[in-house]
Amino acid sequence: MADRNRFRWAWWLLAYASLGVGIIGIFVPVLPTTVFVLVAAWAAARGSERLEQRLLAHPYFGPMIHAWRAHRAVPRRAKWAATWTMLACAAVLLVVMLMVPSHRGWMVALPIGCMAVVGTWLWLRPEPPPAP
Repeated sequence: MADRNRFRWAWWLLAYASLGVGIIGIFVPVLPTTVFVLVAAWAAARGSERLEQRLLAHPYFGPMIHAWRAHRAVPRRAKWAATWTMLACAAVLLVVMLMVPSHRGWMVALPIGCMAVVGTWLWLRPEPPPAP
């Protein structure tokens, strides 16, 4: 417990930084919101009880965090949102590659490959059970 209190500031910082990046990810298609919000909740549980409670009570983030903690599950709506966002990003990358011929192919293939891996992992996660 002493170590947890000793590094509480670091957990607090990680929680707020992750939440900030997650919020930016709502507007910037390249950043995944869900992952950063889950990291924020995980870090907040160790560094900021107040932030953790706010995240758990949030109408959008709360159910997602509860589903992840209870079942390591991702709701179908979040899967579809992430998939469509990654597809849009891949399309933008491909269009840029076609418009700017000096781009190296790996500069497009690498992020698209990463998105494919993340998308596959995401769809392999179970969905939370229906609410009673």
